Amino acid sequence: MGDIFLEKIVQKRKDAKDYLIIAGIIIAALILMFFAVNFVPGMSLFFLAGIGYISYLLITTRNIEYEYAVTNGDLDIDKIIAQRKRKRIFSANCKNFEIVAKLKSPHFSEHYKTFRNQMDCTSSLNSDNVYFIVLNYKNEQTVVYFEPSEKMLNSFKTFIPRKVFID
Repeated sequence: MGDIFLEKIVQKRKDAKDYLIIAGIIIAALILMFFAVNFVPGMSLFFLAGIGYISYLLITTRNIEYEYAVTNGDLDIDKIIAQRKRKRIFSANCKNFEIVAKLKSPHFSEHYKTFRNQMDCTSSLNSDNVYFIVLNYKNEQTVVYFEPSEKMLNSFKTFIPRKVFID
């Protein structure tokens, strides 16, 4: 059997918190620009450009994607911020998973909501295709929410058939 490599990128949808942060950045930038124009006469154009650029950088950090990569039963999840910065936020072998199932299924119990370590790697937890993984990750009971492709789920099922529930 050859190597199995699958990947998928999911764009996180902006929520109310994201829009509040963006509005706050814009308001702060406008206030700073007002002070730059009125109180820093010779350098105001330089300050305006700097404030504008920093505001742009801060606003675009709200553009988040998650990349899932499955290689022979290993799941790696990277968080990509504004297509500029990539950070590995999760990496584990599926043999360490206790369960993989759809979030909107009887397999998701209230008990899992009590776990302190919850990793939301989805476009939105309200999406229909959200699955969850339960495992002991870095010595802590963890729930990982993600939106795998059907091929990824079938790949996990070949390694851990009794722990994967494709509803």
